[in-house]
Amino acid sequence: MKTEIIEPLNFALIGAAGYVAPRHMKAIRDTGNQLVAALDPYDGVGIMDSYFPAADFFIEPERFDRHLDKLRRLENSRKSGGHKKVDFVSICSPNYMHDAHIRLALRNDCNAICEKPLVLNPWNLDALKVIEKETGRKVYTILQVRHHPVISKLHEIVKKGPAGKIYDVDLTYITSRGKWYYRSWKGDISKSGGVATNIGIHFFDLLTWIFGPVKENRVHLLQTDRAAGFLELEKARVRWFLSLNYEDIPLNIRKKGLRTYRSLTKDSEEIEFSEGFTDLHTESYRKILAGKGFGIRDAKTCVEIVYQIRNSTPIGLKGDYHPFLKKIEIP
Repeated sequence: MKTEIIEPLNFALIGAAGYVAPRHMKAIRDTGNQLVAALDPYDGVGIMDSYFPAADFFIEPERFDRHLDKLRRLENSRKSGGHKKVDFVSICSPNYMHDAHIRLALRNDCNAICEKPLVLNPWNLDALKVIEKETGRKVYTILQVRHHPVISKLHEIVKKGPAGKIYDVDLTYITSRGKWYYRSWKGDISKSGGVATNIGIHFFDLLTWIFGPVKENRVHLLQTDRAAGFLELEKARVRWFLSLNYEDIPLNIRKKGLRTYRSLTKDSEEIEFSEGFTDLHTESYRKILAGKGFGIRDAKTCVEIVYQIRNSTPIGLKGDYHPFLKKIEIP
């Protein structure tokens, strides 16, 4: 019996020097595929030697775009001598560039795999749907926390829970950042979307995935380094607090030398999911390659939530607010 040989897919990567890029390189390698080209204006990308040292590398997007076009045309020529074109472009660039880089991928007859947030503005999603239809290519987003075993189990528990049950949920996430953060694109709300987008979007995605659509979205605090508010979801009342400020970390956690604090409670029960993040990007890639990845429709709710948050006027300490706000001086 003849064994079918499955040829590896070709990937390109935008944002090769970024923090999350190695997770994408690992996912490409671990799913048996190959990275053939990468782009980043910063050329300190020695990490590529650990994964794909033979990949072509570009610091100018124009030359990278030209290279993708050239490979596509070689594929279509009779003298191609094998599979040349890029099948997927993985996007790890700054948030405000995602929309443009997705379009670059689709124009070059590639599918796109983009880090969250997929885009900063909800209306950009509608435009991408049009381009998907025009090109016949797909846009996928990385919502890897949905694949976490603890979160998947919680999703099933709530799904099978009592009809009409409303859960009380508190989300607290503090991940302290140094002065560099505020000088980088991440500190510019027009480029990153602000703290709720930059560190909170995957939490808002998992909350709405588990507890259903948004009924009300109130913001109590909105600062450069902090945000807090209240979400009424179909099956939950959520008080949330996000911060980049080291002083917001509980003292007992700071005494341990830790600079990050994460807590998710359901009806006062702690949901522990600090571990188990190592291979979630690889699992995301496996799902995408199997035709089960998350697309534009899946990203819509969390994009809308963070857009509403950063364009809201905070109401201060009114209504049901997160208990951490009692310790913060609010103007």
